[in-house]
Amino acid sequence: MPQCDMRRQKGRMLFREAGNRELPTIILLHGGGVSWWSLQPIVELLKDSYHVVTPVIDGHGEDGDTTFISIEDSADKLLGYIDSQCGGSVFALGGLSLGGQIATEVLSQRHDVARFAILESALVIPMKGTVAWTVPLTKMSYGLIKQRWFSKLQAKSLFVSEDMFELYYRDSMRVTERSLINITVSNGNYELKSGIGKTAAKALIIAGEKELAIVRKSSQLLSDTIPHSNLHIAKGMKHGELSQANPGEYVGLLRALFES
Repeated sequence: MPQCDMRRQKGRMLFREAGNRELPTIILLHGGGVSWWSLQPIVELLKDSYHVVTPVIDGHGEDGDTTFISIEDSADKLLGYIDSQCGGSVFALGGLSLGGQIATEVLSQRHDVARFAILESALVIPMKGTVAWTVPLTKMSYGLIKQRWFSKLQAKSLFVSEDMFELYYRDSMRVTERSLINITVSNGNYELKSGIGKTAAKALIIAGEKELAIVRKSSQLLSDTIPHSNLHIAKGMKHGELSQANPGEYVGLLRALFES
C-alpha cells in the first residue's frame, strides 16, 4: 500500500508521522482541546509495526492560528491528504471524540478509504437544543482556558498526564475563540450520514461505560449501521479514558482487530 509522505501542503492539515513509511499506514486523530502529542503513548506502542500518522486538527496545537471550520471541512482536508500522499486509502483510520467524528465523516464519504476503523466516543446524534446555550457559554468561558488553574482542571478531565500538561497549557493559549465556537457547534450538530452503511472497513466502536447517554447511543448507532463492526464498552471508564489513560489496553484492542 502507498505510504504517506510527511509534508504540509497549502490549505491542508499539519501531519506528524512515526515509523517506517514502508509499513502499513494508520491515521489516528486526536480529540478536541488537545493535539497530536496526546496520542504519543499509543504511537510509541505501534510505530515498530506500523507507519503512524497523527494529524493536527485545525485550530489545535501548532495549528492554533488556522480556524477550525467544521467536521466536514476537516474530513475533506484529510481525504485530500490521503489521496495525494497515501494513494487514496490507508490500512486503518481512527479517532477520539472530535477526531472520531472526522474519521466517521471520511468513512461516510468513501467506502474503501480504510481497511479498518477505530471510532472512540464519536457523537453522531445531534444534541438538539443544547448548542443554542453552549455557544454563549463558550464565549463566556473562553478567557478561562488561558488561566493555568482552569487548564489544570480541564487537563484532568481530558486525562492529560502531568508530564504533558505544559504542552496542553501551551496549546490552550493558542486556540482562538472562533475555532472554539465552531468546534462546539459542529460537534453538537453532527449527524451520522447514510454513506457510513456502505463502508468496507471492519470497525471497532468504543465507548466508556460512564459516557454521556447520547454518546453511548451514538456508539450503538454506529455499531448497528456499520456492516462489519464490533462495539466495545470500556467498563467503568469515562469519555476518552480508554485511549488516553490506558494506551496499552487500547493498542491491544487495535491489534486484535487487525489480526481478526
